[in-house]
Amino acid sequence: MNTTVSTNVTAGLGGFLAFFLLAVALWLLMRNMNARLRRMSFREEAEARAAQAGPTGGAPAPRGDTDEDEGPGSGRDDDAEGGSGRDQEPGAPGGPGVA
Repeated sequence: MNTTVSTNVTAGLGGFLAFFLLAVALWLLMRNMNARLRRMSFREEAEARAAQAGPTGGAPAPRGDTDEDEGPGSGRDDDAEGGSGRDQEPGAPGGPGVA
C-alpha cells in the first residue's frame, strides 16, 4: 500500500500580514532616516558656510560700548539708576533693555 500524504505547510494569511507590517515599518524607518540625514547635511553645510564667513557670520562687527565720546558734561550719569547696567543681565531691573 502506497499512501502519500501531501502536507503543504504555508505561512498563510497571518504570515503575509506579519511580513507586510514589517515591510511597512521598514519603509517608514528608512523614510525617517533619510529625512534626518538630509537635515544633518544641511546643518553641516550651513556651519561650514558660517565658518568660512568668519566669526560674525559675515555681518559687520558691532560697535563696542566705548566711553570715548563721553567726557565731563556729556549728560550721562551711570549711577542714576543703580549703575550702568553693563554687568547685569538683559531684562534685569536697571539693566540693558529695561526702560
